[in-house]
Amino acid sequence: MLETLPMPRRWLALRRGFVGHCPNCGKGALFKSYLTLVDHCAVCGVPLGHIRADDLPAYITIFIVGHVVVGLMLVAIQAGVPNWLGIPACLAGTIGLTLGLLPRVKGLVAAHLWRLRLPRGSVEAEN
Repeated sequence: MLETLPMPRRWLALRRGFVGHCPNCGKGALFKSYLTLVDHCAVCGVPLGHIRADDLPAYITIFIVGHVVVGLMLVAIQAGVPNWLGIPACLAGTIGLTLGLLPRVKGLVAAHLWRLRLPRGSVEAEN
């Protein structure tokens, strides 16, 4: 059945990966646990478990969360928020944003690698 499905457009595959669905059909789950990809899509059967996103999702998540939290910290300082309230709020925001964004970014990266047909996450030559 895998050969009969046409390759979805890039943005459609990326959107499906971002929400945690199979980038090929959009119906099956992409993750079997928090950050572990399924071996094969339960609906269309496309192999997904061999895709290695490595550290790129973590780097992208750190970049986004860092910019959001530092920006909010600067706004809080300018607004005169006391430290006893601002520091715990920033810590909670950092943890919440990181835990919420990391699987979405990993799904996005995995869908992009699947779409590029780079299953190992790199362009190194295999020996």
